[in-house]
Order: sequence, then structure tokens, then C-alpha cells
Amino acid sequence: MYLLFGIFLFLCILFFPFNYCRKKKIIHRICAMNTCEKIEKLNEILEPFGFSYESSQEIITSRQDAWQRQFGYCSLYDKTAPKFGMVFHCEPIYFSYQERTWMIEFWKGQYGINLGCEVGIYCSDTILSPEQYEHTLFHSVPDSQMLPISLSLYHKGSLLFHTSHKHWWLTGFQTGKYCEPENLSMCISITFPNSKMLQAFLGGLLHTGYEICNLTICDLTVTFTFSLTHTRQPCACRCFFLLFVQWKNRISCKLFQWITRYFCCMLDKILYLYFFLPAFCRRMLCLKRNRKQKFHRKDRRRHEL
Repeated sequence: MYLLFGIFLFLCILFFPFNYCRKKKIIHRICAMNTCEKIEKLNEILEPFGFSYESSQEIITSRQDAWQRQFGYCSLYDKTAPKFGMVFHCEPIYFSYQERTWMIEFWKGQYGINLGCEVGIYCSDTILSPEQYEHTLFHSVPDSQMLPISLSLYHKGSLLFHTSHKHWWLTGFQTGKYCEPENLSMCISITFPNSKMLQAFLGGLLHTGYEICNLTICDLTVTFTFSLTHTRQPCACRCFFLLFVQWKNRISCKLFQWITRYFCCMLDKILYLYFFLPAFCRRMLCLKRNRKQKFHRKDRRRHEL
């Protein structure tokens, strides 16, 4: 017994000096890098996850060539999201155009230790009935059908960030910040290629519950705010589980801020976390598409075999 305690005490004595020296070395390494080197390194880390760093807004955003694109969307992703630490509000808008059912969905909320929002554009192979929406796998649109999207995320009325790109899945995430989904609001602008598609989308918005007086239409661009949800949320009946997930997310955010307390900007904090706790950093970067990532890995293994 005394021998085991002595070994444990000896390991603890060795651990703390080693850990202190390791932290000092990592801090010195990050401070020695210039901004361009830091951004290049972070993008190198983010690329396998399908994301990149947008320095002007200090956000993580999805790439156009993200591997998640091949998996499309189905309602199962939203239903299982809390199991992966994601608690958000979502709003799918369905409409028919060019003999297919399209779906443009919005998300806002907490993604593990990241708060953020998303806009995704998907379509089916044929016209669907409303009963089929929930059980259909929608495809991500190809490059030729991507739309110019602009989104601004607000927390209790204060602007967090703004981003704008032509995309199939435009996202923005801030790391180490905590919020409740109901305290976030998104200002969304989408530009359509023609008036027919615009009118079809407007019909989907109105059918979902949006009012025409709350929409701003300029040429082929519609602008609106996603704050309160107009559709039933996939996990609304699991309130106690959602409270538990958010409790864990809040603790994780505080832990992230404490571990990375040596730095102020998000770029330095994420790099420090990557060098100091790479496994925790990889878990942090599995944003939204965890279930798809499992399918991706399985498919890759089959291909290798």
C-alpha cells in the first residue's frame, strides 16, 4: 500500500514540472509565429474537418469542398444532435421548383463549446408530399446551384459576426462562448437566380408561418430574421436531457477558457488547445456533422478494403 502511494506521489511530482515546461514551450511557440503562419496552421488543422478560419470575423466556417457535402441532409441529423452536445433551433423551409422539392434550412444555437449558426441548401430527386419530408434524404446542391447567402448572428441584440458567400452550406462558429438558442437571432439574406425560384421560396416561408410584412424583398434577394421558430423542434419533448447537455456545454466552455487563459484571441486559443490537448481539440471541431463523419469513416474503410 505504502509502495503504491509512493509511486503515485513520485509520478505527481514528475508530472507538474513536466506539464509546466510543456505549457511554457507551447506558449513560446505560438508567440513566435506571425499572424499569417497562425492562420495557415489553423486552416491546416481545420481542413480535414471541412472547415476554415475566417480571420476578419474570428469565426470558423464551412468550406465549399467540405466532405460533409456528399451526405446531404435528413431529419435524423437534427434529432440525434443533442447526443453529440449540440442544442439548437432549426427551421426547414420546403418548396417546389423545377420538378423537385427543395429545402433551405436554418440553424442557430450551441454546438458543444461553440456557438454558431448555419444555412443549408438541399434538394430531392422528385416532388415530395409533406408526409415524405421527414423520411427523405436530401442532396446537397452542386456548384451550379449554390446561392449567394449572407448571415448575421446576434446575441440578445448584439452583433457577434457577419459572413457572406456563395455557398451550399454557409456556417459561422465562435469557440469558447456559451448561449441559449432562444437568445440568438439570425438576419439572413438569400439571392435567387430568377423570380420563379424566389416566389417558390417565399411561398415556403409563408406556409411555414413567416409573415410577408417581416420580409424585405429587393430584386431577387429576400432578407428576413430567424429568431422564434415556426416549426416543431425535433427534440422539444426531451427538455431534461437538453438541460443536461447544455450544462455540460457550459462547463466545457469554462474549461476551454481556463485552459487557454494565456491568450485573448480565438486564433491563439485554438492553436494552444491543439498543441496542448490535441484529442480535446479534435472533439471540439466535430461541428454538426458527427453522425455523417461516422458514415464517412465507415465508407472510407470499405474503400480501403
